[in-house]
Amino acid sequence: MARIVKRDRSSPYPVTVGAETKYICGCGLSKNQPFCDGAHKATKDESPAELYWYDAAHVRHEMDDTLPAIPVPAE
Repeated sequence: MARIVKRDRSSPYPVTVGAETKYICGCGLSKNQPFCDGAHKATKDESPAELYWYDAAHVRHEMDDTLPAIPVPAE
């Protein structure tokens, strides 16, 4: 099943265990989940006021800020 997931983080989460640091994907674009593969670089100039989706080649596409039939909770 496909899902629409909102991500607003554009950098990985560093996790250190002992002397080793690994980076966990925060943007959702990594092809090496759950680890970061640098794909978040595609998100660096996003506007926080816009809604985007990315295709399999990490090409960004803008979209309307509403999705039909999906309720948006009040913030």
